[in-house]
Amino acid sequence: MSNTPARPEAAALLEVIAVDAEDARQAVAGGADRLELVSAMQLSGLNPPLEAFEQIRAAVTVPLRVMIRLRDGFLAGGPGNVAALVASVAQLRDAGADEFVFGWLDASGGVDLDTVKAVIEAAGGAPWTFHKAIDASTDRDGAFAALRGLPGLDTVLTSGGPFPAGQGVAVLEKEAAREAALPDGVQILVGGGLKLGDVPTLRAAGLAGFHIGTAARVSGDWAGHVDPELVAAWRTAVDASL
Repeated sequence: MSNTPARPEAAALLEVIAVDAEDARQAVAGGADRLELVSAMQLSGLNPPLEAFEQIRAAVTVPLRVMIRLRDGFLAGGPGNVAALVASVAQLRDAGADEFVFGWLDASGGVDLDTVKAVIEAAGGAPWTFHKAIDASTDRDGAFAALRGLPGLDTVLTSGGPFPAGQGVAVLEKEAAREAALPDGVQILVGGGLKLGDVPTLRAAGLAGFHIGTAARVSGDWAGHVDPELVAAWRTAVDASL
């Protein structure tokens, strides 16, 4: 019999992407804990329109993480683009947004700390997720080290690398264990090509946060709304006892 202590089981978090109020209502009906609000998913998610944020906030009471991203890719662009990002955060905060999702890389593939810090300041210390830019970084450990301890950061959204999450289990397990052991560690939120069948393996590896987009839609793409029955199936899977 092994003398290794059992890994403590963390409470599961299920985050679902929503692009409008109908998505939000259906995701919450299915059991989502939190929503990520975006637009333009053909560009992997940009800022939601202010009107959409206000409609979603009126429709549901779960936490909302609002995407801050104005162009495709993970480069912020020049000073004018950074100023636009800062202005968009201020506008959304004035409308009631209090959690965010953002992240940029520099030309060498490291974290663009200047842009990230400018947006953090505009966000006023609100909780935020560094999104899947981490999976395009040239140095994952260096990226985590650069990010860890930044004001408000509590989550990193990742599939473990530039591949679907089911292929990143070993990386995700190592990173989740490392972050859990650190006083300023972040939660690893698994997303990107994630399949329902991947969940038991990831849960057994100590992962407790899951993020889904098209997997919550019957169409399997962005053409239709979130389906509450699909969300409920994910809810069951992420809550299952190990």
